Amino acid sequence: MNMHSNAVMAPPPPRTIEEMRLPLVMMRDILIKTIFRKNTNSVSDLAKAVHLPVQVTQELVDLARDQRLLEATGTLNANSSNEMGYQLTDLGKARALDALAQSEYFGAMPVPLDVYREQVKRQSVKNMQITRSQLEGAMGHLVLPNELIGNLGPAVSAGRSILMYGPPGNGKSSISNGIRDALGDKIYVPRAIEYASQVITVYDPIVHSAAEDDTQDPNALRRITRFDSRYVKCERPTVITGGELTLNMLDLVYNPTARTYQAPLQLKSTGGIFIVDDLGRQAEPPQSLVNRWIVPLEENKDILALQSGEKFEVPFDTLVIFSTNFHPNEIFDQAALRRIFYKIKIDGPNQKNFLKIFAMVAKKRKVPLDEGTLIHLLKHKYPTINNVFANYQPIFLIDQMIAICEFEGIPNQMSPDLIDRAWANMFVQDEKIIK
Repeated sequence: MNMHSNAVMAPPPPRTIEEMRLPLVMMRDILIKTIFRKNTNSVSDLAKAVHLPVQVTQELVDLARDQRLLEATGTLNANSSNEMGYQLTDLGKARALDALAQSEYFGAMPVPLDVYREQVKRQSVKNMQITRSQLEGAMGHLVLPNELIGNLGPAVSAGRSILMYGPPGNGKSSISNGIRDALGDKIYVPRAIEYASQVITVYDPIVHSAAEDDTQDPNALRRITRFDSRYVKCERPTVITGGELTLNMLDLVYNPTARTYQAPLQLKSTGGIFIVDDLGRQAEPPQSLVNRWIVPLEENKDILALQSGEKFEVPFDTLVIFSTNFHPNEIFDQAALRRIFYKIKIDGPNQKNFLKIFAMVAKKRKVPLDEGTLIHLLKHKYPTINNVFANYQPIFLIDQMIAICEFEGIPNQMSPDLIDRAWANMFVQDEKIIK
């Protein structure tokens, strides 16, 4: 099934309180906490604050009025077009304070976990079909062997886990980012979800980049309720973690003051990519990190725990990319390796590709190529490190030569002498890595 942008089915806005599938008391409390905290007094402002359609918000307002928590102010609201104004009664203020003591959460109504599950299926990362040209387009700035794209493409399209391994400095991170750029379509991320009357916030501006909203088109004003605004339309998310990743970052984060939860990283990355960079550099042994992913990777669901200890299932719909400088056999047992579907070796370039990258970088940095310097580099320098080429080396050497030229006050150029000086710096760096 080929997915193009805008092909993901949007979550429809709820039309009645029943369609919300949330506990009535919870909805009513979020409504009056929002009025109390934001001081909103018209239904249309309130609808924006709780991210619900006006007619559903009106139903909740009527419910709160029946319970004597809200009263009409009797004045028409000045800033809205002849709308009735509402305010909390004394009973309503007391109830709002009581509700805030139980949970500070107010604003966007959460989406019930079961309703969210349906949306995850509609926008699954496993529905993505990536073509060779999309992947090449996203990686155009990298010089990669042809067969590498041929191996990566099917792995990404399968939406299964990928392990990239190989020596450092060959662009494993750039390749991960290229995969992310190739995804290209938009999905819907809930601001918050609800399970067992607990609120878990999911949308995170650091992880999710909201797509430009098309309601800014003046002709589109009438179509504002195209989708449930409790969701934010976003690019497919990418979470990148490195050496700082610990196992407890994969648990729900409880905020004891606000008494709400925040979704862990892998739940925020639903519908997108989770990159574990530099596997083997974390405080936790790689084997235990991978063990933590085994159930999610095999069963497409993850298990999280509330403060009470109650465990529950959430959808797991993420392309996990592990990237390491170690050989897989050094850091995993065979059972773990079997569960990672695609293992792709990212090696350094051969001499021909190395020269291609070198020429490309030189052109970009406006340093004229010099044949004598290149011969010197290949004949006298690389043999000292067994002709092991890496993708980062051309950028390193050329930037070093530019820095020397700027310091000496001479035009950007390359020469055997400049290469020797640049190489000395790079080689010290290599020595440190080898240990």
